[in-house]
Amino acid sequence: MGKVISIANQKGGVGKTTTAINLASCLAVAEKKTLIVDIDPQGNATSGLGRNKMNSKGVYHALISGNFYPDLIINTDLEYLYISPSSPELAGAEAELFSLENRERRLSIALSTIENNFEYIFIDCPPSLGFLTINALAASHSVLIPIQCEYYSLEGVTDLLKILDEVKKYLNPALEIEGILLTMYDERTNLSKQVVEEIRDVFKNKVYDTIIPRNVTIAEAPSFGKPVILYNIKSKGAQAYLNFAKEFLTK
Repeated sequence: MGKVISIANQKGGVGKTTTAINLASCLAVAEKKTLIVDIDPQGNATSGLGRNKMNSKGVYHALISGNFYPDLIINTDLEYLYISPSSPELAGAEAELFSLENRERRLSIALSTIENNFEYIFIDCPPSLGFLTINALAASHSVLIPIQCEYYSLEGVTDLLKILDEVKKYLNPALEIEGILLTMYDERTNLSKQVVEEIRDVFKNKVYDTIIPRNVTIAEAPSFGKPVILYNIKSKGAQAYLNFAKEFLTK
């Protein structure tokens, strides 16, 4: 059975999609068969891998049908990496889910039809705590939380932890925190260093040793529809995600 991991944080712009794309890509390079489920209506993981989010069948149809049919999963430029893309219909999915039976478990039901086909399944969550994120958490074995090394970095994490407790209590008792990844680190500023110290003090050994730097190459790669390791593997950003993938596999 593949391991299902949600990448979540209520706060936007912290590197959720960037981490989903680049961690999954690094694992695929290591020949780990990996799937990204793009449950964010913005569809940035889909476009960031060079796929069209405007006319794709994907995770929306799996949510509604309760099944990941073969045409809801497409390949990418990496042999071992696949994606179930976002599509425009996801924008209204929360309203539709409200009236469906097992509305919090629709994704879990759908993933049960395919999770044996992959070693890792990463769910790229929207920056909210609505039904889509609840579905992701209910379907996951664990949650990976990116936190940016900036002021107010812990804003929203408290709410997310409360939701995790509720999901564990009512929907998914086995849900755990996979780890906390520090992102957008600027070694030139004292603020970044202070934030790292604060987060490590709060979350202890849940924080990964690897820190993802603020890096132009990481920011540029999605506009070319590529993970950073295909865009420029020698860049500081690519090397950071390769190191993170090694640590992820080790832990």
